[in-house]
Amino acid sequence: MEYNTKRLKLIIPKYGRNIHKMIYYAIKIRNRKKRNKCAYVIIKLMTYTTINIKLKRYLPYFQHKLWNQLLMMSNYKLDIDTPYPKPNPTKKIFLSKKIIYPEYLKNFRYYGKIIRYMINIAIKCKNKKKKEELFYYIAKTMKKNYIKWNKNIVEDNIIFNDLKKLSKGKICLTNNINT
Repeated sequence: MEYNTKRLKLIIPKYGRNIHKMIYYAIKIRNRKKRNKCAYVIIKLMTYTTINIKLKRYLPYFQHKLWNQLLMMSNYKLDIDTPYPKPNPTKKIFLSKKIIYPEYLKNFRYYGKIIRYMINIAIKCKNKKKKEELFYYIAKTMKKNYIKWNKNIVEDNIIFNDLKKLSKGKICLTNNINT
């Protein structure tokens, strides 16, 4: 059995190992016409694996992108006649950037973004009775979200402590919540 960790690293993993194998096969073809024909077939397969309804609008640009990616996956060794200008192999093209998540999503993600918004609104409320009801309603919602995410029963004290941390100490509840 061959593990992926022992195989060659894929240049563009979204196309899969078989597309990469087809490209390596196309590099070995000596006849230029057959090699070009093989490249067009590979582009067709790449189109079917990645085509999106939104991308059909930009099909010429999309096709150009596919041809560039085909050459990149071959390490620019594939000598073919492309319908678009060939990219410069010395210029680095970054395929994807690392996604930076907002700081507020790192802790207590399972409660959701709306809970944070609800906490801010409840803190600004002027009516004391309504404010207290909002706090307990937020705690109930947090408990439901926690159970949905973790599928475990949670004690009220944990919810209250999390609510205190999320509100930066502005909300301190006692154990009278009705669930």
